[in-house]
Amino acid sequence: MAAANDRRGSRGLGLSLNLPSRQSPRPPPVPQPLPLPPPTLDSRYNNSSNYSNNNNNYNNSNNPSSRGVEGGGAQLTHVTHVKNVVLSDLEKVSLLGAGSGGKVYKVRHRWTGKEYALKIIQAKHEVMVRRQIMREMEILQISKSPHLVECYGVFDRGGEISFVLEYMDGGTLADVLKYHKKIGERYLAEVTKQVLLGLLYLHKHKIVHRDIKPSNLLLNRKQEVKIADFGVSTVLANTLAQCNSFVGTCAYMSPERFDPDGNGGEYGYAADIWSLGLTLLECAIGRFPCLQPGEKPDWPTLMYAICLGEPPAPPSDASPEFRDFIILCLQKESARRPSAEMLLSHPFVRKYEGQPGVISALLQGLVL
Repeated sequence: MAAANDRRGSRGLGLSLNLPSRQSPRPPPVPQPLPLPPPTLDSRYNNSSNYSNNNNNYNNSNNPSSRGVEGGGAQLTHVTHVKNVVLSDLEKVSLLGAGSGGKVYKVRHRWTGKEYALKIIQAKHEVMVRRQIMREMEILQISKSPHLVECYGVFDRGGEISFVLEYMDGGTLADVLKYHKKIGERYLAEVTKQVLLGLLYLHKHKIVHRDIKPSNLLLNRKQEVKIADFGVSTVLANTLAQCNSFVGTCAYMSPERFDPDGNGGEYGYAADIWSLGLTLLECAIGRFPCLQPGEKPDWPTLMYAICLGEPPAPPSDASPEFRDFIILCLQKESARRPSAEMLLSHPFVRKYEGQPGVISALLQGLVL
């Protein structure tokens, strides 16, 4: 279509002024901001629950039918993210990443100098992919938490969907792990705390992220860790609902997601807790923990290791607090995994509280 328009435009330019072209080329589509929900105040929450070493206290804590945070009945509040950002005011600085679904650029506002991340989803995707894109759009627009990457605008330009997102200058946890090879417990405790606060917000609002992994956890030099990429997240319709679809990054999936038939075809918030535990263990030992070094991470191998093998164990030199935390997260029975709210009171999370500059120290020397 565009090529045809260009050819028609070229013929029009070649004619005299007295003989204008019969059909002018169509102007390029103007990016149109998609509507955002009306603003309301977001309710605050706390994490004052007590921790107990008795694993039985955690039974059914992650089932959406259980009590949940503040009774589990609160409705998702809406906060507008529009900051007068339009695509024509943004100029590309560098490419941050690329995948099968699109690309992410670092961009700068021409007039304010503020930096953003511009995620561009390419057009002509299959229906399922389009649904994932629309799901991400919905969650980004209505979510407001200091532990989630903020969305400043969503645009549709001729079928190409663009998200203007908060720029995190520390990159991803995967970038940090690649640089340091391993990450110490002092740093992991702070990362864990902030990720749990993000999961607490999501689970409170009946959202299962379903894709927690190092590359979806972003850091910045303001000491913040935030959860990103809601492309495969799902809003649970009510507290009794469970996710019954089967998508996501298989390497970090919990046993009940690999084997849905063995779990009634359902899974809930506990799937995110497993993925977090696996992510932290990978950072601690410097490699993916479910496979041996050099082992190919294909679907059958991963499914056998996660569903039929024993859960990966923490390293022998790990602290008792970290070992206990990982063991709790990697319980094969989902009902035995603690909730995000409960894990915020775990001794591993509290052990290093109050130490300033932990994230900055972790990012020192890292060049993206």
